[in-house]
Amino acid sequence: MALKTGEQYLESIKNIRMSIYLFGKKIEDPVNHPILRPSLNSVKMTYELAEMPEYQDLLITTSHLTGEKINRFTAIHQSPEDLVKKVRMQRLLGQKTASCFQRCVGMDGFNSVYSTAFEIDQKYGTDYFERFKKFLIYAQQEDLTVDGAMTDVKGDRGKSPSAQADPDLYLRVVERREDGVVVRGAKAHQTGIINSHEVLVMPTIALSPEDKDYAICFAVPMDTPNLHIIIGRQSCDTRKLEGSEIDVGNSQYGGMEGLTIFDDVFVPNERIFMNGETEFASMMVERFAGYHRSSYACKTGVGDVLIGAAALIAEYNGVPRASHIRDKLVEMIHLNETMWSSAVASSWEGSKLPAGNYLIDLLLANVCKQNVTRFPYEMARLAEDLAGGIMVTAPSQKDLESPEIGHYVKKYLVGKDGVPVEDRLRVLRLIENLTLGTAAVGYLTESLHGAGSPQAQRIIIQRMGNLEAKKQLAKDIARIKE
Repeated sequence: MALKTGEQYLESIKNIRMSIYLFGKKIEDPVNHPILRPSLNSVKMTYELAEMPEYQDLLITTSHLTGEKINRFTAIHQSPEDLVKKVRMQRLLGQKTASCFQRCVGMDGFNSVYSTAFEIDQKYGTDYFERFKKFLIYAQQEDLTVDGAMTDVKGDRGKSPSAQADPDLYLRVVERREDGVVVRGAKAHQTGIINSHEVLVMPTIALSPEDKDYAICFAVPMDTPNLHIIIGRQSCDTRKLEGSEIDVGNSQYGGMEGLTIFDDVFVPNERIFMNGETEFASMMVERFAGYHRSSYACKTGVGDVLIGAAALIAEYNGVPRASHIRDKLVEMIHLNETMWSSAVASSWEGSKLPAGNYLIDLLLANVCKQNVTRFPYEMARLAEDLAGGIMVTAPSQKDLESPEIGHYVKKYLVGKDGVPVEDRLRVLRLIENLTLGTAAVGYLTESLHGAGSPQAQRIIIQRMGNLEAKKQLAKDIARIKE
């Protein structure tokens, strides 16, 4: 099987016995848990769109390893055109779910590990590349969702991994065996981890020789013994427990993050793709960060939904033609398309790596992500401005439907003639969800901190901005001689 249907994906996740905790209690049925199910639906959409003929050019490609048709989320990019289709796919899924659809980190991990393992083998004569290709073929043929795990909890940020008071604050090898290794540590902010079949673990920072035990890259199934997930809280997440569809804002789709604990997890040799080669950690991290920063094209898809909701509430309020309303909507579109343009540019400017796959233009990818750290916040501010204060003070769905007081809600929260109060409330709650609620985690906070902090992108921009060459251009034009 090279392609799963949405229902087949759902059944495959049901069959994985994971160790998951939420609110201090173990979750026995995460698939049907009201807080967790919307995030599963978002991943399911990556399979469902691949079934639809009109989207198959974006969602389906051909494996360069097997020649079979595969989901693009399991593909190795073979050209700039592939990189462009990747970001187009991500914008489409943002439009369809208005949330994080969770497979991007694994896809970006595939491509960074693929090329890095190849170059480690070139230097050391190891067989990491062949091991990884076997794992990748398995992931492609089974159409797996693989979570990429890079972010360590870090402890004292001023100290290296090996200098921490607690050595487990960066994931590390604690035992080396003839048949594999045992690892201990935690990975934070793991988006989609409980909706994944496997987890692909990578280092999180550049490492020095004394950090050898931390230079480890591997993949294990999600039901591996001693692997535990503690679900992170999101704003307004318990609204999903109330059975009030309107109050949630986006009741069908969502995201989830978890703190993932590796409590002496065994990894067999065939699933290890880096083991102690510290000088290659920075290469893997930088390539992953580049791929993932261009992947934030997904936020433009969510932005399309937010712009649509802002325009809709202006219409429902009866003021769609006011000049200041139009100006704010135009500004939102401008900000959204500016983010999109850098994502596309970084893809078209991609170049071929020694392993044969294509890497995005790192400078433009970091410019893309730097824009994403800022523009969604301004778009959210403008959307909240257009929505008005009723967005956060409106009565609940139960009040709307109450036989005693519902008629008051319908009388006094009316907007434009002919627009049902329920429809107005639905749009208001959607805007609230995207700017303040559970989706704000995946749209705003993730825009700021996902794929590295804003400062991390600025470091790359400074390093790759080639200031010396630009100074020479100025000297040439000004006819300055040394």
